[in-house]
Amino acid sequence: MKLKLGIPKGSLQEKTLSLFKKAGFNISVRERSYFPTVDDPELELVMLRAQEMAYYVEAGVLDAGLTGEDWIQENEADVVRVAELVYAKQQMVPVRWVLAVREDSEIKDVKDLEGKRVATELVNVTKKYLAENKVNAEVEFSWGATEVKVASGMVDAIVELTETGQSLRRHNLRIVDTICESTTKFIASKKAWEKEWKRNKIESIVVLLQGALSAEFKVGLKMNVNQSILEEVLSVLPAIRRPTISPLSEQGWYAVESIIEEKVVRKLIPKLKQMGAEGIVEYPLNKVIP
Repeated sequence: MKLKLGIPKGSLQEKTLSLFKKAGFNISVRERSYFPTVDDPELELVMLRAQEMAYYVEAGVLDAGLTGEDWIQENEADVVRVAELVYAKQQMVPVRWVLAVREDSEIKDVKDLEGKRVATELVNVTKKYLAENKVNAEVEFSWGATEVKVASGMVDAIVELTETGQSLRRHNLRIVDTICESTTKFIASKKAWEKEWKRNKIESIVVLLQGALSAEFKVGLKMNVNQSILEEVLSVLPAIRRPTISPLSEQGWYAVESIIEEKVVRKLIPKLKQMGAEGIVEYPLNKVIP
């Protein structure tokens, strides 16, 4: 039996493949191929645009896949949201869909869109947003270069995806409102979720992916510590819960091990050395399972 899994093609592709590799799955993508190979005989992979993923998962063509919450809503897809995958430090952080206009536009809020034209790729979500604000405006689908359309006066406003807003500012555009935020979701079809083998397989993959995410920008740190300074070392040593302490063969000495944020290591190691810790070793992590 195989699980048919959708891998997002495009902006999320490399980040997704990198995450799977860290989770223990070696995926190979041949040039111009939409069917990657993976060193797991229970998986069949298909590459698909994130915009279409929820549609094909809901239809049962795919058992599961990764896509954004925005595209689930856009497709009005009835799928199982198995897990949220929030990637750390510029990996897959939450993104925003914002309403933007030219810097010199008279449009100050959503009510000013009455009778105006809006271009976006997120048509259904935008229409719902306008309806909730009781605004009648024409919403047209945009295939791309959306910023140019409002900057050149082809439309009055756009709804565009952004992380920092820098691209919009470069085009002399101003954000009026945030329509929605989106994070990456691991989704499954209801049909697949009801089958025990497929559900177990999906949950196993998610555990490994979330373990890889939890390990982002964390490292392991271990050292030998004399009993006389043990409490002092523990007082400055962060950990997920408490550091692991094991007695060494030499009486009065302990091996101390902890998982900490990588950014604090450069300050912590010299301090531990000054306290008297010995044999300090820093090592990378692939997965941390909470």
